Amino acid sequence: MDWRGRRQSSNIEDRRGQPLQGSGGGLLLLLRILPWLLRTRGGRVVLIVGVVAFFGARMLGIDLMQLTGAGAPHQAATFSAEEQQLAEFVSVVLADTEQTWQTIFAESGKQYQEPVLVLFSQRVASACGSASAAVGPFYCPADRKVYLDLSFFRDLDRQLGAPGDFAQAYVVAHEVGHHIQTILGISQQVRNAGQGKSAAVVNALSVRQELQADCFAGVWGHAAHRYSNMLEPGDLEEALQAAAAIGDDRLQRRAGGEVVPDSFTHGTSAQRVEWFRRGFDSGDMEQCDTFSAQI
Repeated sequence: MDWRGRRQSSNIEDRRGQPLQGSGGGLLLLLRILPWLLRTRGGRVVLIVGVVAFFGARMLGIDLMQLTGAGAPHQAATFSAEEQQLAEFVSVVLADTEQTWQTIFAESGKQYQEPVLVLFSQRVASACGSASAAVGPFYCPADRKVYLDLSFFRDLDRQLGAPGDFAQAYVVAHEVGHHIQTILGISQQVRNAGQGKSAAVVNALSVRQELQADCFAGVWGHAAHRYSNMLEPGDLEEALQAAAAIGDDRLQRRAGGEVVPDSFTHGTSAQRVEWFRRGFDSGDMEQCDTFSAQI
């Protein structure tokens, strides 16, 4: 991909090397034991003293979070040149998705609301809960942010056999595809359709949602190739290889287990390749209606 020297997104939140936020320190502990304290007379005294001490300290300018270590400053992390280049690459890809989707939305009289992409290391807190890097990249509709540990790209290359920068760009564009589904109300419709249904039905809905995000990623790829001139020979093959590498059937085979279609949540390798390719070839998000199509 020809990405160097291009505009980077301002919607990057870099939390790499930071401790997991949101622990709450002593105040959270107080809230957790509050029901127990209120059940005893002595506890009520302790609670009153604790509250007075907390707000008294705040009035005196004393941060109790710092005293407990919960708010202690952390040392700035340092990153290798390779890691910094990856972070810049992701920022450029995100910026290009912003341009693409701003144009597409404007053509239909809508305004595109840009997501934030959070870079993290090992573990992160989101409005959807805390998660480790093991879950892979994900999108949280509750805060409309994409979460990415850059180490996933290493796994994509070495463990899943899908190297290349456009393979990495596909991952980012897929998660942005989930953002598109959120702001268009598609994600909520999927949740509503799955309420009270069997696991098999919910999984089938999830597959259609994931394949649509693949198709939306392909729509961005079309624009990146045709209008931004970012793609180079071999890039499309990298994305298709990545889409195939993370198909449910292939992942289940790699894990040494039985392939169970009812348990699929993202689609087969063939399906993921097909829907990314459909978006890439057409450049038309109207071609991404996986919910009406025969898949």
